[in-house]
Amino acid sequence: MKLTRYALTLIAAAALAGCGSAVKLDDPAPVKDISTPPPPQQQSQGNTAQVADSAVKTVSLDEQFNQQVKDKRVVYFDFDSDVVKEEYRGLVDLHAKRLINNKKLALNLEGHTDERGGREYNLALGQRRAEAVAKSLTLLGVGAAQVEAVSFGKERPAVQGSSEEAWAKNRRVELKDK
Repeated sequence: MKLTRYALTLIAAAALAGCGSAVKLDDPAPVKDISTPPPPQQQSQGNTAQVADSAVKTVSLDEQFNQQVKDKRVVYFDFDSDVVKEEYRGLVDLHAKRLINNKKLALNLEGHTDERGGREYNLALGQRRAEAVAKSLTLLGVGAAQVEAVSFGKERPAVQGSSEEAWAKNRRVELKDK
């Protein structure tokens, strides 16, 4: 026990001795005063200094977000699915940032389906799709009062036809400003 205490005392003393030789407190470090700017440069022919006009352009986030979402207003879904695909996460995120930036904005989320299935089933599926997009937006911080989910089912097709290409364009949620 005494040997351990003695060894610890020696180690502490050696550490303190090493620290004492590394720092000199007598020599203060030079300090440069930067509180006042240097005087402006004089022109060779005159006695006035020319100061460059620097204009800072104001940035409107509302305008930027509006431009970014201008052509990005539709989320497409797989057949009989209400899961927002990974490829549309960026679009939803962009709309969320826009809505968070401007609390006065609001969106109608219009859910649509293709022509297959009954009227009631498609209305319910369109509603689930619209609510899936609404939930994604609210999880990103958008206020619930800023989004409204509505379903049109198969009543408003984007494309007429009975092909897979037409059906794929009709399985969607449109994000429309209120």
